[in-house]
Amino acid sequence: MDRQHVTSGGPWEEKFGYRRAVRVGKVIHVSGTAPVTDDGQTFAPSQPYEQAKRCFEIALKAAAELGAGPEHVVRTRMYVTDIRHSEEYGRAHGEFFRENPPASTMVEVRKLILPDMLIEIELEALLP
Repeated sequence: MDRQHVTSGGPWEEKFGYRRAVRVGKVIHVSGTAPVTDDGQTFAPSQPYEQAKRCFEIALKAAAELGAGPEHVVRTRMYVTDIRHSEEYGRAHGEFFRENPPASTMVEVRKLILPDMLIEIELEALLP
């Protein structure tokens, strides 16, 4: 089985034993991606739109390292701590995927790994 992976250098990947993204054949799975700064702090606390954009930027960068662009993304999942911000999360999602919309889910969860994180996302991509 041909398996490739990328890391983002985030603080939890090594500690918890996972990779930012894994490619097996033509399928790419991007792990839950939180809005973090380069030093592992929460990016833009209390700003749902900015946090969502940051998540998609990090996740799409990892997918790109394995050969996928936004046009290859077939599924997104958004885990949010306050569904009342759905318009802001959705606006960020649309900026990345309006041309080739994937299947998508947004689910409210109680908490994320840091208390000021409002969203975490996952992506799945399929290469031609």
